[in-house]
Amino acid sequence: MRDRSATPPGNGRRRARRLGAYLGIASLAAAAVVADAGFSSVRANAQPPTASRGPVGWDTYRNLGAMAQLRGDEQSFQFSSYDRTGGNNDGFHGTYSCIRISYRGCVIAEHDGAGEISSIWSTREPWGDVTATGNIVVELDGRVVLDAPLIDVVSGRIGAPFSWPLVANADDAAGGVSIKVPMPYRKGMRVTVQHNPYFYHVDYRVFPNADGVQTFKRNDPATDVLDRLHRFGVADPKPAASGATPTRRDFDLAPGASTTIAELAGPQQISQLRVRLPQVAASPQVVDDGYAYGQAGGSRFTMRVDPNNQGIRLIRRHDAQIADQVADVFVDGRPVGQWRSGPARPGQWGVEIIEVPAAVTAGKSQVEIANRFVSSSVDVNEFRYDVHSRVGGEWVRTDVLDLGPAHPGEQSAHGYRIDNQVFARFKLTGRYPSDPRQVAASDELLATARIRISFDGQTTVDAPIGEFFGTGLGEYDVRALMSSVDPGLDGWYTSWWPMPFSKNAVVEVVNGGGVPITGATAEVTSAPAQVDGNTGYFHATHRQAQTVPGQDWTFLDAQGAGTFYGVTHTMRGLIPPGAAQRNNQPHSLQTLAVNQRNYLEGDERFYVDGSAEPAWHGTGTEDFYESGWYFRDGTTFSMPQNGNPSHEIGNDGCQYDCTGAYRIMVNDAVPFRTGLRAGIEHGPVNDEPGIYSSTTYWYGGRVQGRQLPTAPPLPTQPPETQPSATPSAPRPSAPPSAPETRPSAPPTSTAPSESGTSEAGTPDTTGQDDGEQPPDIQQVVDGVIRQHQRND
Repeated sequence: MRDRSATPPGNGRRRARRLGAYLGIASLAAAAVVADAGFSSVRANAQPPTASRGPVGWDTYRNLGAMAQLRGDEQSFQFSSYDRTGGNNDGFHGTYSCIRISYRGCVIAEHDGAGEISSIWSTREPWGDVTATGNIVVELDGRVVLDAPLIDVVSGRIGAPFSWPLVANADDAAGGVSIKVPMPYRKGMRVTVQHNPYFYHVDYRVFPNADGVQTFKRNDPATDVLDRLHRFGVADPKPAASGATPTRRDFDLAPGASTTIAELAGPQQISQLRVRLPQVAASPQVVDDGYAYGQAGGSRFTMRVDPNNQGIRLIRRHDAQIADQVADVFVDGRPVGQWRSGPARPGQWGVEIIEVPAAVTAGKSQVEIANRFVSSSVDVNEFRYDVHSRVGGEWVRTDVLDLGPAHPGEQSAHGYRIDNQVFARFKLTGRYPSDPRQVAASDELLATARIRISFDGQTTVDAPIGEFFGTGLGEYDVRALMSSVDPGLDGWYTSWWPMPFSKNAVVEVVNGGGVPITGATAEVTSAPAQVDGNTGYFHATHRQAQTVPGQDWTFLDAQGAGTFYGVTHTMRGLIPPGAAQRNNQPHSLQTLAVNQRNYLEGDERFYVDGSAEPAWHGTGTEDFYESGWYFRDGTTFSMPQNGNPSHEIGNDGCQYDCTGAYRIMVNDAVPFRTGLRAGIEHGPVNDEPGIYSSTTYWYGGRVQGRQLPTAPPLPTQPPETQPSATPSAPRPSAPPSAPETRPSAPPTSTAPSESGTSEAGTPDTTGQDDGEQPPDIQQVVDGVIRQHQRND
């Protein structure tokens, strides 16, 4: 996306800036290659930090309990391919994708000083295949630590630690590729790609100093981190807490009433919060992909189980339009039953369950599942498997295998193999049988019943149950690193955010809607914890309103010190059929659903410590959620730190087009010292209508010692009274911004998301004035490389 919601400079100034950008790159070609002996200062005027920082490198994942520790003077910044002129060319021509050109190719990020590369995202046509980007080269402290084809890196082909889910290709993440391997450095970094990447982000951290920082080692496979991440959404990712004690409460709750689930005395830390609502019906529409095997065929894979299990149950999702599917099922070589799909039910998903006795599974932490074809009207298909373990008399989800071409990393991690494959489907939309009235009541309950938590006398968590756990459009399956929603039998909603406090904590459920809550259960697990003056309180800040023309949607507007860790975002677009063409903007796919998703053209913008310039400025909404191409035209997915679990079009309570997404920012969290204003556009120029809702996860204030200001109440007044979130209208109370620290080619901004192309791939040039055509930057890059090779 582009930054056209800000007040643009005059045409002459825009023209000069564009020509300057073009001539700057052209002059590099003319003058040969810029010397690479050192690392160009990315933020030359950055004030040197003087205090603490968060965990570094693999400790970021190994010690998630430290998320509550405030990060002192650590800073977070982003490079991206946004259009520097405020136009729409955020990657289509690659005009602004290269900071400069070196003999290796296109430099997309560099920094002098101590820090850490925390996240790299990219996409390009078609559908996120980055093969044409060529090699990615990462230099840390003057040494090359990574030099390999980008497509091989994000597909996990070069091996640990660059393995799923620390890397994802465009199949794993619905159109975007990402690298979430933390790569710390002491003196400087540079990231270069062989060919112009077009759309990209590089998020990085800046440390106060290099004390205790160890440069990333490519030969460390971090197998413990990968193993922990493989269990995302089914197990607590934090180290086990000593002395953890659960407090459980069964309850009914009338409309307007509230109930206290737990009252705790500190110092302690809540490590897990679970809620079970048996009356809630899962959202009936599911988009999935899968395979099928024919005669003499079958499949085989491993699944994790709880070693204390008293038996397990296997759950299979299949396409029910194929009748009479029968397959034998084996666990560790022992027959345990058969799948039997029954008569054909076109357009519906089928679910089958096999319970396996403890005699087969007790004491095991992993089992091998095998299926063998017996008979079928056509074939035996499989789209997903869940495994629940019975522990202490209750069923708990302990593993998930989502199958299909869009889940290569997950399949590989489970050792999935299929014999005599006769079918592969990338995207199949089906429905479960449902009562529309029950679905509507369920959606209302999840949107109006709230989790409310007060720590040491201040309420810092007050959010709808659905969105707090990661799903705002209804009960959809969510598997994120810090939360989970299991919509299956006996399913729990679970949160693993660490929530420390000094004196006391009160956890409540509040029924703010008109649907009575019946037969519910909530459980809070806490343990003794040490807190100090650098420990922050956990916040879940919710807001919901209609979007305001010309203003970013505000995730968070907080004062004081804190750390922003992500958001669950529910977007209900209000674009009627055909209306998305009113700005004459071409789109990647000329379909009703895609046109009505024009609200996804909005970019994230994070303003830190009163700065008038964003430290983060992205290239599109789905790009922020590390996907691409309107979530690959509606493909749903879940990854540990990003996901798009729900997409509705004209049904199940969605009037037009609605999207639910989440981004959990573990190693690329955004710290702030005096305040943060984080938001995202809605449409290309903040011009698309919608009803937005978001729940932001962050830490702020101090558990001990002087209490710093926390977030003021977010506005609920009519739109005209809400503060502007555009760069041209900074918050009046914000302190003077620090000296500008951007490089000559600033690292971030908004640009039209990559979805702004026509079906034929014609670049969207909306916003470019005077009919100017940008140069073919890839030819410039290739010319410089050839010149360097001739000189050698």
